[in-house]
Amino acid sequence: MALAAKCDPAVKRGTYMYRIAVVGYGNIGKQAVEAIKREPDMELAGVVRRKAVIPPELKDINVTEDVASLGKIDAAILAVPSRSVPEYAKNYLALGINTVDSYDIHSSIAELRTELEPIAKAAGVAAVISSGWDPGSDSVIRAMLETCAPRGITYSNFGPGMSMGHSAAARAIPGIKDALSITMPVGAGVHRRMLYVLLEPDANFDEIKKLVKKDPYFSNDETIISSVTDISAIADVGHGVQIVRKGISGAVHNQNFEFSMKINNPALTSQIMVCAARAALRQKPGAYTLIEVPLIDLLPGARDEIIKRLV
Repeated sequence: MALAAKCDPAVKRGTYMYRIAVVGYGNIGKQAVEAIKREPDMELAGVVRRKAVIPPELKDINVTEDVASLGKIDAAILAVPSRSVPEYAKNYLALGINTVDSYDIHSSIAELRTELEPIAKAAGVAAVISSGWDPGSDSVIRAMLETCAPRGITYSNFGPGMSMGHSAAARAIPGIKDALSITMPVGAGVHRRMLYVLLEPDANFDEIKKLVKKDPYFSNDETIISSVTDISAIADVGHGVQIVRKGISGAVHNQNFEFSMKINNPALTSQIMVCAARAALRQKPGAYTLIEVPLIDLLPGARDEIIKRLV
């Protein structure tokens, strides 16, 4: 069994190189590997994936199907589809390994946290769940804006851009060989899904459309489905968000706040997950969303230096 560093709020900053494993090697896994290489207090322990074909860029990296072969692991980045996260997280936590994921099925995040909490506590480790940019860093922004205007309403307008979660969900539908889901903001938190699918030779497009629109990833939004012959010709990993809050501070109305960004989706998701791995090692055993984690625990370096720089 791989050994893991137990959660310890007193872990000294900057005096230890955290050994991080990346589980999965899709868009997020690839970017997570690059992010770990650039963190001053981390080293890449290895990549856990099927070894049928090892990409050239991993030739000098320990690639394995069994995390136990990597030795001591401080945390695992679970770069796997959201629907696979619960199984992976439970298994890794039970091994005594701290975990980070980017689970993005918003309606069941609280349920996943409840499921993982006793497993993490029993193993003496932490799980930081849903720690991409949305849910994740955007959740922190929404929480902060709500403290600024406790009464009011917040709209999160995503896109235009590729949704990795929706694309992966579409690819899992029988009959779809490949898929690209583009999120188009309509306004006031309403979105349209533009789903482009590459069908298997024997697939029926009308039946595929019915299956897509029943899927929880697509059932709540207008979804326009198109059949294409080449996904790579239209693929673009760019994305973005505009978060708007209008509300009341104390007795004063018409307080308006706006946050926006345009980003490379997998690069930002993986970067936040890597920082969340650092934070996981500084929490007491249990399961956490990103809004429960002290922001300072995401950052490398001495606490006093961070406060001097940012406060």
